[in-house]
Amino acid sequence: MNTLIVDDEKPAREELAFLLKSFPEINIVAQGKNGLEAVNLIKEFAPDVVFLDVQMPGLDGFGVIKKLMDRKVAVPHIVFATAYDNYAVQAFEVNAVDYLLKPFDKARVAKAVQRAKKAVEASVSPAERLEALVSQLAQPKHAAPAQAQHSKLLVRCAQRLLLVDASDVIFASITDGAITVITKEFEGTSNYRTIEELQGSLDSDKFWRAHRSYLVNIDQIKEVVPWFKSSFMLKMTDKKNSEIPVSRAQTKRLRELFKM
Repeated sequence: MNTLIVDDEKPAREELAFLLKSFPEINIVAQGKNGLEAVNLIKEFAPDVVFLDVQMPGLDGFGVIKKLMDRKVAVPHIVFATAYDNYAVQAFEVNAVDYLLKPFDKARVAKAVQRAKKAVEASVSPAERLEALVSQLAQPKHAAPAQAQHSKLLVRCAQRLLLVDASDVIFASITDGAITVITKEFEGTSNYRTIEELQGSLDSDKFWRAHRSYLVNIDQIKEVVPWFKSSFMLKMTDKKNSEIPVSRAQTKRLRELFKM
């Protein structure tokens, strides 16, 4: 099976390529690092199977499929690769061959390869099955926020991927591009790349961007502490009683929240 790997993260591409090379039925014809490259490579190589990352800047994995269909390019069999399990349901809804969660597991990759092999041998075009995805993407934009709000988050902690209830998240912070999530029981890292993305996936009535580097759960604020020059700090309910700065731009929102 001629196979294409598309992922914006080089380590992920290399890891998947390494795992796939142990399967004699897989012939990796090319690798791409973004959605636009994916479209061009699919057009050039007409692969049987594409291992396609869902979350990519610019044109994401679902956008790749839509663009292929818009351009009347034959759509190959798709195995979605994602760091977020909430995309798995969506992948199955559109009848993708399979999906893989990051970090990749060799046994799980083997299962995806076998599913892809069966799909290719069946000689059935995936295009019709993927039309459901295109129609879903065409839904009105105002429907997106409700769909985007998730009750659980995936948090990496000590080499484990844990599902956490959003209500148990106390706050999240970003440092050097890495997002740390603090919960009642532990702290770990999120696979979201920006605070904006994380905030967009959560209930805006509960999670507030108190500072450009902090997203706080309003229900987990323990104390509002007056600070220098009419500024404030938020003392949180975590074990460390962490103090979160409130930016000057958010002071008005703080006063509104707590009728100060």
